[in-house]
Amino acid sequence: MNMIKNNGAGMNAKRSALLQVAKEQIGYTEAPPGSNMTKFGAWFGLNGVPWCGIFVSWCYSQAGFPLPRIGFVKGFAGVQTAFEYFTNIKKFGTFTRNPKPGDIVLFKFGSRYDHTGLFVKDNKDGTFTTIEGNTGTGDDKNGGAVMERVRKYDYAVFIAINALT
Repeated sequence: MNMIKNNGAGMNAKRSALLQVAKEQIGYTEAPPGSNMTKFGAWFGLNGVPWCGIFVSWCYSQAGFPLPRIGFVKGFAGVQTAFEYFTNIKKFGTFTRNPKPGDIVLFKFGSRYDHTGLFVKDNKDGTFTTIEGNTGTGDDKNGGAVMERVRKYDYAVFIAINALT
């Protein structure tokens, strides 16, 4: 994938509200460790499962911009499902090569898209900053915490959600 650059340009009140919701969760961890039991899963109605997509759905909802039904009433749990949804249905969001703060990031660490988070900013060094749920320094895609992470563009695609414009 070609380098994508955005230094946080495009911030507006909606994007700021969304990222504020996400930032307030940094440091939250599932309990007990390794259980995938979270307040996000309880809200979603699907607790005890990998929750990165549930976290993204929760953030959008709490900020006042609920995602459409992407496999579930309250948004998405499966990252590959979200990839397929936005590939085929462009009514609520589209893939972008120019991400803005709050856009959804889908990561492909293996053979399929299997992790997600929220784009925060381009770091101007070939990396970008995110806020992600169910991540950790020892496990990128099932680490049990909400964290700010620095990622490479090589294995990411970005979805611009129309409600944020």
